[in-house]
Formats: sequence, C-alpha cells, structure tokens
Amino acid sequence: MVIDLEKCTGCQACTTACQMENCRLPGENWQDVLFYNEGEYPSGKLTWLPRPCMHCENPSCVAVCPTGASYKTEDGVVLIDWDKCIGCKYCMIACPYGVRFYAEEKQKTQPDIRKVYASKDDKIWDPPYAMPAHKQNPKWGVGIQPKNVVSKCTFCYHRVSQAPKGTPDLDPSNPELREFTPACVVTCAPGARYFGDLDNPNSEVRKLIAEKRGARLKDETGNRPQVYYLAGEASSIPETRSVRTKAKA
Repeated sequence: MVIDLEKCTGCQACTTACQMENCRLPGENWQDVLFYNEGEYPSGKLTWLPRPCMHCENPSCVAVCPTGASYKTEDGVVLIDWDKCIGCKYCMIACPYGVRFYAEEKQKTQPDIRKVYASKDDKIWDPPYAMPAHKQNPKWGVGIQPKNVVSKCTFCYHRVSQAPKGTPDLDPSNPELREFTPACVVTCAPGARYFGDLDNPNSEVRKLIAEKRGARLKDETGNRPQVYYLAGEASSIPETRSVRTKAKA
C-alpha cells in the first residue's frame, strides 16, 4: 500500500469505511488517523498520519506468537487466525506500530453498544451492518470478532484475495477491480491511497515509491513494513507518532 500524505485531508473516511466493512466496535479502529501539532504558534499547523497495519515483510508479531495464530500468507499479508488466538497479547507488545487491538471489557459507548446488539454466541456483538456470513473467515481474522482474541487490519483480505491473479494494481476507478480493492482505498475521496503488487516492477505502487521517494515508518526496527508514505517536500513523516500502544493485562 502507498499513502500520499500530500493528498490526504485527514477526513477519516478510511476509518469509517473500515469500521463498516469489518464489523468493528466503536472506538476500535483498524484504520487510525493520528493528529498532531507541527511547529509552534503562530506558525504551527495541524498535521495527520493515517496508520493501518504495516503488513511487514519481517513481522515481529508473527515471531512472538506462541500458537501460530499470527501468520503471513504466501502473498505477503499478515493475518490472525482467531481459532488459534489465545488472547495473550504478546503480538500487541511486539508490534512497533500499535496497530493490534484487543476488545476491552469496559464499555466505550452509552448505552453499551454490545448489549444493544448482543450476540447469541461467542462473538463480541452482532452489529446491524454485519458482513455477510459467506465472506467471514476466522482463519483470516475477517468478520464478526469472537471474544478474547486480538484483531487488526487485514488489507480487506476477503476482497483482495479474490482479485484476478497477476493484477498489478487494484484501482477503485476500474469497475472490474473495485470489488477486490480494500475498503479504505475505495472510499478515499482525494485518491491518497494506492494498493498493488510491490513485487511487480510495472505496478503503479512501485513506480510511485521510486518516483516520489516513498518512505516507511520506523524502518530501523527491521520489520520492513509494506506500507509506504509519500511526503513530498511540503510534508513530513512523523516517526515519533508511530509508537506502540501498551497491551493491558
């Protein structure tokens, strides 16, 4: 994935699209947009950074998982097998980007949305906009989340995995590819997000990274994230905002 920070307006449409597509609880955002102040008054400005899962080439979350629940697919996407996850949160501690989540027991809304849409099984809730059952797959961490497991961005694997083989880029403006494109990319109004094959030298994502000097967050960790940011001369990539979040016991 490539995110152009010069195009991104911080509108958080990606956050909402992800919530709806992936049945997320309010407040548990797989597609966070971080806001921070840059500079000092009176010349300071508000800046933002979209932060999905980085789907690292060398994911530390996979290395520490004691059950093999966190794993990497053949096409490079990092997923969580909910059937194997024991909720130990080791992966949350190991992730340098703070992009893994564990459903909190305390309510985040008033009234408690989980009680309003209570599940009849072991799921955390039964949202009114639930993903169709045939698209849900606990092996991919896709669908309504069970209790006591970790979750995260999947690059909408239930969509991208169905794309025609050899497709260099998933362009939402192409009606034949739109249904296979991640929801955050489809809904991005300024067209700041791009999704494609980083191994294909002819893909648009590869060309953008080369032409605009794409950069990765916290590259010094050795995780080799597969999300690149285009900052240009007028913007900066806030390395200090990509800190991990603490896992609660």
